[in-house]
Amino acid sequence: MAPVVDTLRLTAEDALGLVERREVSPAELHGAYLEAIGERNDELHAYLRTVETAEGASIPIALKDVISTKGVETTAGSKILEGYVPVFDATVAARCKAAGLTLLGKTNTDEFAMGSSTENSAWGPSRNPWDPALVPGGSGGGNAAAVSAGLAPWGLGSDTGGSIKQPSALCGNVGLRPTYGTVSRFGVVAFASSLDQIGPVAKTVRDVALLYSIIAGRDPYDSTTVELPEPVQLPDAERLDGLRIGVPTQIESLEAIEPGVRAAFEQALELARELGAEVGDCDLPISYRYGMPCYYLIAPAEASSNLARYDGVRFGPRTEAATYREMVERTRDEGFGAEPKRRIMLGTYALSAGYYDAFYGQAQKVRTLLIREHREALATVDVIATPTSPTVAFPIGDKAADPLAMYACDLLTIPSNLAGLPGLSIPCGLSDELPVGLQLLGPQFGENLLFRAGHALERAIGFDTVPTRFRGART
Repeated sequence: MAPVVDTLRLTAEDALGLVERREVSPAELHGAYLEAIGERNDELHAYLRTVETAEGASIPIALKDVISTKGVETTAGSKILEGYVPVFDATVAARCKAAGLTLLGKTNTDEFAMGSSTENSAWGPSRNPWDPALVPGGSGGGNAAAVSAGLAPWGLGSDTGGSIKQPSALCGNVGLRPTYGTVSRFGVVAFASSLDQIGPVAKTVRDVALLYSIIAGRDPYDSTTVELPEPVQLPDAERLDGLRIGVPTQIESLEAIEPGVRAAFEQALELARELGAEVGDCDLPISYRYGMPCYYLIAPAEASSNLARYDGVRFGPRTEAATYREMVERTRDEGFGAEPKRRIMLGTYALSAGYYDAFYGQAQKVRTLLIREHREALATVDVIATPTSPTVAFPIGDKAADPLAMYACDLLTIPSNLAGLPGLSIPCGLSDELPVGLQLLGPQFGENLLFRAGHALERAIGFDTVPTRFRGART
């Protein structure tokens, strides 16, 4: 008889302990998560497809469906890649495999990772485990929902404007968007190449640090990657003595931040003070005024270039027509959803003759100012703290018809992403019985600092990551 495994409460670190002590085999653990997926995935739609066989000597992992997996369909949430089965693993998938991790399956995503709610997936929306009537965030809502609902001990997602941090906040998980260049993008379906970064989602900061240690480091297949200046350290700090936390003064005037989110954030700051941290102000005026428009010129411009490869010739299905031009037009029209089309058109316009300097070129200059502004702020404080998302999870369909309202969901995550800096989101409380995320931002290669601060705060906050509606259940 297979041992009973409580996947709802099991952290990745605890799961590793079970396997190492031989209390459960990798195949039995894989099977326990598949059983949980069978019970809850129909409601949550976290996974697009699962892998039944455990080919590894360690614990399972879920991968966002933008990460290429050899022999397993990879669609990036889009009809234009339907049926595409890679013949190779992305570097991060290969490193997980080399560490003995077993692939549970591919999780749902907004199409080409373009979205903040996972409603843009061609395969239908994912749902929030805390309340299935609500979104789980995006674009990595499938990953976040899977970890939150005990359908995976941890997962790998991608973060361009906030797609790891924001859904982690809305689902009550811990999520890391690493320093740009510390994790390979080879084999990852590209959205915006100067912004995309792969990172972990898990139940605890230590789990996130452990998975980061597996995937980080230089990759000869990705020329933008670098070696870490120091090894990844699993945090064990319980105090924050001497840590200088800066809170941008601009946060106070941002009306988009819900009162309940603001209250949970302030409580977390008070806890930080009790743990010995110094909490003060810092200034990021350019970041919060121009970060959003800057991002929505640079990211669509890069998307316009990256998505040009999907033409019905090399990937996915093709719509036949009398001429090559008509075939490409019809294939793209039928294959791409509304959001990729919107961003492709916006990006193509920004790159077009006569507009390049006024839009894309100007946005790159603003990005340089954002980088400089963050560097100057982090010269006076050790980490910057903000809410991760200005709101808690919202109803499915609530913002779907208003792209600008949806884009505003990433108001607080975008600026540091443009600067290429690491960001860690941890759950810091509830508002209207829904999770609120605390975002900690550090200097370039400051992941270990974020892990130490995040772990100490996590222990002090004592947040129960199991969604309220599942408490009392065991699977």
